[in-house]
Amino acid sequence: MHPVLFEIFGVPVSSFGVLMSCGFLVGTWITTIRMREEGLDPDLWGVMLLCVLVGGVAGAKLYFAADTALRSGAGWLPLLGAASGMTWYGGLLGGFLGAALGARLCRISLKVFADCVCIGLAVGQAIGRVGCLLVGDDYGRPTDAPWGVAFPHGSPPTSVPVHPTQVYEILWLLPVALLLWRRRRASPFLCGEYLALHGLGRLVIEHWRVNPELALGLSQAQWFALGLIAYAAATLGYYRRRTRIEGGPGVRVRRWLR
Repeated sequence: MHPVLFEIFGVPVSSFGVLMSCGFLVGTWITTIRMREEGLDPDLWGVMLLCVLVGGVAGAKLYFAADTALRSGAGWLPLLGAASGMTWYGGLLGGFLGAALGARLCRISLKVFADCVCIGLAVGQAIGRVGCLLVGDDYGRPTDAPWGVAFPHGSPPTSVPVHPTQVYEILWLLPVALLLWRRRRASPFLCGEYLALHGLGRLVIEHWRVNPELALGLSQAQWFALGLIAYAAATLGYYRRRTRIEGGPGVRVRRWLR
């Protein structure tokens, strides 16, 4: 574990913060390439990045604060102002709303932009999970498997070997990103494929996580993942039909989601 990479003038620099920043930079680079491929002005990415970043961080903090307050009875305002504590699905929702606002401001198709950003999102998420591994966060249940990892200084600390679910997600997300890259010209809705694959991976990996059950033996994250899979299936079917109607697999539907 390396929760602190180094210090600058006595101020510790978190490995999670550094890796999250690297994830944003790499995701930005990939998204810029995709925007050029789709004929969008990459200079618009500055506005879109700001909207997605603000929306994603705000959503992640709000979701974490509200969810933790409901579960523990703690005040949500102190949780909202805490330095740590973010929820991925809250960030996804907030980032989507931010992207919708940015697309309106820049007068571009939300669907096309979503297709541009999803590969970088998968890669950036994988890099962020490296940060989770380094600080000992979001790990799984105790295990006697030879690859089990103890996080004595984790959040929370554990001296018992546990499933390194951060690694499981990395090993899932990187092949997903590669598959999406290879399908970027063939898919009727690439972001829909990302959402479905991300939801499928989370649905399975959550089996080794320690999150409490919400209903029917499934955790909150698993229910969210099922919702993503259902949404992705519906939108993929919609855009596949639109593609056939408008002239074959090579035609891109550059319109707002309806």
